[in-house]
Amino acid sequence: MLGFGKLTKMVLGTPNDRKIKATRPIVAQINDLEPEFEKLSDAQIIEKTAEFKTRVADGEALDKILPEAFANCREAAKRALGLRAFDTQLLGGIFLHQGNISEMKTGEGKTLVATFPAYLNALTGKGVHIVTVNDYLAKRDAEWMSKVYTALGMTTGVVFPQQAENQKRMAYDSDITYATNNELGFDYLRDNMKSELKDISQKFHHFAIVDEVDSILIDEARTPLIISGPAEDRSELYISIDKVIPEIEDTHFDLDEKTRAVNFTDEGNDWLEEQLLARGLLPEGQSLYDPESTTLVHHVNQGLRAHKLFTKDKDYIVRNDEIVLIDEFTGRMMAGRRLSDGLHQAIEAKENCSIKPENVTLAQVTFQNYFRLYDKLGGMTGTALTEADEFAEIYGLGVVEVPTNRPIARQDDDDAVYRTANEKYQAIVDTIKEASAKGQPTLVGTTSIDKSEFLSQMLTDADIEHNVLNARQHEKEAQIVADAGKLGAVTIATNMAGRGTDIKLGGNVEFKVMEAIAADPEGDHAAIREKAEAAHKADEDAVKAAGGLFVLATERHESRRIDNQLRGRSGRQGDPGRSAFFLSLEDDLMRIFGSDRLDKVLSSLGMKEGEAIIHPWVNKSLERAQAKVEGRNFDIRKQLLKFDDVMNDQRKVIFGQRREIMEADDLSEIIKDMRHEVIGDLIDQYMPPKTYADQWDTEGLYAACIEQLGIDVKVIDWAKEEGVDDEDIQDRLEKAADEHMAQKATTFGPESLRNIEKQILLQIIDTKWREHLLTLEHLRSVVGFRGYAQRDPLNEYKTEAFQLFENMLDTLRVDVTRNLGQIRPITEEEQRAMLAQMQAQQAQAQQAMAPADQAAAAGGAAPEPLIAGFDEDDRATWGNPGRNDACPCGSGKKFKHCHGSLS
Repeated sequence: MLGFGKLTKMVLGTPNDRKIKATRPIVAQINDLEPEFEKLSDAQIIEKTAEFKTRVADGEALDKILPEAFANCREAAKRALGLRAFDTQLLGGIFLHQGNISEMKTGEGKTLVATFPAYLNALTGKGVHIVTVNDYLAKRDAEWMSKVYTALGMTTGVVFPQQAENQKRMAYDSDITYATNNELGFDYLRDNMKSELKDISQKFHHFAIVDEVDSILIDEARTPLIISGPAEDRSELYISIDKVIPEIEDTHFDLDEKTRAVNFTDEGNDWLEEQLLARGLLPEGQSLYDPESTTLVHHVNQGLRAHKLFTKDKDYIVRNDEIVLIDEFTGRMMAGRRLSDGLHQAIEAKENCSIKPENVTLAQVTFQNYFRLYDKLGGMTGTALTEADEFAEIYGLGVVEVPTNRPIARQDDDDAVYRTANEKYQAIVDTIKEASAKGQPTLVGTTSIDKSEFLSQMLTDADIEHNVLNARQHEKEAQIVADAGKLGAVTIATNMAGRGTDIKLGGNVEFKVMEAIAADPEGDHAAIREKAEAAHKADEDAVKAAGGLFVLATERHESRRIDNQLRGRSGRQGDPGRSAFFLSLEDDLMRIFGSDRLDKVLSSLGMKEGEAIIHPWVNKSLERAQAKVEGRNFDIRKQLLKFDDVMNDQRKVIFGQRREIMEADDLSEIIKDMRHEVIGDLIDQYMPPKTYADQWDTEGLYAACIEQLGIDVKVIDWAKEEGVDDEDIQDRLEKAADEHMAQKATTFGPESLRNIEKQILLQIIDTKWREHLLTLEHLRSVVGFRGYAQRDPLNEYKTEAFQLFENMLDTLRVDVTRNLGQIRPITEEEQRAMLAQMQAQQAQAQQAMAPADQAAAAGGAAPEPLIAGFDEDDRATWGNPGRNDACPCGSGKKFKHCHGSLS
């Protein structure tokens, strides 16, 4: 008998089915308009855009214009790209416009889908941001889709790292802007460090469409974006501590792989104390438990984490004397990304790399809080349903599964579980050999670089030709992916198969055409293309006959989404295909999350070596384990977000105030209010309420007036006058301070003083905010211990963070008032002295120049670069020198005094 829930679904359909059904009539409207828009000339399509903009400006709702706008966009795309959007693509676009995530399978054309809601929402004039996972995709999609937007009379921009400021502002001023999530976040932080309104890039946060939304809003959301500056160099300490860590024994620490946490045991702490004392790192008579040892303990803990939690070729690779992190979800290198709190330095010490100085945070934001700035958000991915709860709770985004244009014909095998990893890998090699023999292309998914290289060696030993795609072959990604669908091809990929590039059966026809033309550039290009396309069609048919693309996964991930992404590479647009997961009880997921029971079951079955257990129950059991891990990871992210929300509220206040200050022409009233509040605080401090005149500290008040207000007034005499109270003295001080500033306005000129006030106010806000961020970081690191005293760490953090913020605003008022009270014009004599000092410094620098520098300055030969292929105009060729390292250009100067000073 059917349950009530199943019966309801059969009769009424799922909530997802009902959303699709409700949206179909809008798609029908768009289709009905198609003949009308086909008759328009190219110029009339652009005129339609102008008409829509006028209607929006007059107050017409975007939803009402949607059918016409989508019909206009479809026609423009058909003419510009030769692509006519399917009904399912229109559905996806509608859901994006409504502020949802459109879950669309690989190969369903998500890049084109984004143009419809982007065009519609750009009609408001506030711009639309389309967010991609890397710079290559941002540039590729912007270039490709700009043809559609240009046909519609819209402008397109693309934002990328190291872009000139004026180009960046132009890109953001475009109707549609393509950018990576990192660059958008960093530009937001940079904007809020600018001092002129005209220098700000991001004018609006109106509507963002996030491609690979699960990767950006969930996987990468655990790490905040931080803009930092160099701090004190402690490289010697890292090196000294790194010599201690390899000597520790298993009893000295506890390792929890589930939570990725490692801590010293009591025995470990005692042993550590002895070692540090013996090596002179811990002063005599000082214990690890003393407050003075906090920094040392922090460094030792980071050293332990570097050795026990971070593995070479899995979490990072070493390249050009540099530690480059690897994204655990995509397998890509994250160049320029560094771990904070000294952890990156600890890994550099472990691998004997040059240790770059630690950094202090100047500004930071999490992706969650950045993307929640937008009035409306939409997202696209092939895999979001498993994280639907998180999207709803954190971002208010619904997830809608958009049906495929053609039915999925892929065959998904049940998981095969082996006792040992060796048995599993042997079975994988045999399966690949079998598929390859019949011409079926195979995509092999691995979870780390070392596993992909281990399997590659096994395939080499078995004489199976193959390609390897991991972080080391990052530059060849597009070519390797283009070849992955060729007849009999075998491709090993680390977590990133086909990101942004479809694997097409028979190979990529455009790549084949380009290769053929490159081989015969003088030949008839049209004939070459025709011949290449005919050969490709034969290859495609042969691959389909062999069963299509075979996705073979060597392990399951903690997240079902990553597994689904890999599986989704096969069976695009109704193509045939097959997917299978090969597992062993020695895999990380099985080992960490409870394979004991399965091990007993397999033992009791009396399985022979090389045999696998294959049953739907095993799949269900594994999915439950993955769901538990996903739930736990969601809880961790939610907790992190609760703490960051406290800082985010304060960030909004500070950034909001900065924007108001930049927009204001005259800040004299705000400055005056600050000055009067400072005077009120001084009166309360030195002449407390309900006290007699003989209890007042008038000498202290006199000194404070000179120091904080820059005025020399007769406070001591005033206090001796008959009948004078604290309010009288406060009024007199306010009047004297106001007159003092009015005099400065006359000296400097009112306009110059207004500008000085603005710059000083912004400068002090930025300094105080930086100090406040550091204090909050320290508070965050210790507040967890309050739990031992039965106090909620989050509430404690909220309370103390609020008090710290109040204190920051109080000291801000004092600093602004003090700085403005003390400013004065520079005399001619001081100007001459400053000029002489600058000339002396230049002469000194000339003498200290390296011979190569002097030759260059004298017009001699250019210095020999330290790095082969160094290009002054391309930062990617510079390597990653530290600020105090020699500049890679070969000038002999430190990087910070040469090319580093320009970056």
